[in-house]
Amino acid sequence: MDIKGKTALVTGGASGLGRATVEHFVSLGANVVILDLNDEAGAAVAAAQGGKVTYVNTNVTDEVAVANAVAVAKDKYGSVDIAVNCAGIGTPQKVLDRDGNRYPMDHFKKVISINLIGSYNVLAQAAEAMQTNEPNEDGERGVIINTASVAAFEGQIGQAAYAASKGGIAALTLPTAREFSRQGVRVMTIAPGFIHTPLFDGLPEAAVDSLKQQVVFPKRLGKPHEYAKLAAHIIDNAYLNGETIRMDAAARMAPK
Repeated sequence: MDIKGKTALVTGGASGLGRATVEHFVSLGANVVILDLNDEAGAAVAAAQGGKVTYVNTNVTDEVAVANAVAVAKDKYGSVDIAVNCAGIGTPQKVLDRDGNRYPMDHFKKVISINLIGSYNVLAQAAEAMQTNEPNEDGERGVIINTASVAAFEGQIGQAAYAASKGGIAALTLPTAREFSRQGVRVMTIAPGFIHTPLFDGLPEAAVDSLKQQVVFPKRLGKPHEYAKLAAHIIDNAYLNGETIRMDAAARMAPK
């Protein structure tokens, strides 16, 4: 799919991986609708990109809110051709506390709701909108890219909820790719490693250095624009479908 002139939904597009994706897609000629809850940051990103970007305050777990964002994209730009799910949270919490007592379910439910159910909500509504698009020569009508994490495969202590949510996203990829073949919609997932998003800015230098030591090569944190470039390649390469791609410089996470 040629991204130029196409319209993309990007969740979490006000910062981090999402913002880098928004900016890169616009540089390639796409229109973008940002789905986020940070009004100030979302409006600032949209303003910086002119009329090519529209911000819509959207809770990705809310079906009505996502439907509204899809409607805005179709009304303003004519279609929804691409969806990239970057919205998510990663706050850690163990299953049991120091005294061996289990924590309440609230944290687990919240992480699953935002990361997994939110991704599913956007995926489902994007696919529904894409099926009416005019197909290209391959019969393709749309591309959906979800964001998992290397934690889906080697989650650390304290990442039970996060790893479960990202593992669910990875597991969602193939069955939906198979199902949406009827609609001409591809589904792919990117599983990033240690990417230098704003989350890392609040960490002590020693903690960041420790994470870097788990990276094989190049021995540094990944950059958000590297995620954005991979997303753009997935859109361009029609033979990528139903797979999760690790983007981690060969890093494998230790137990803690």
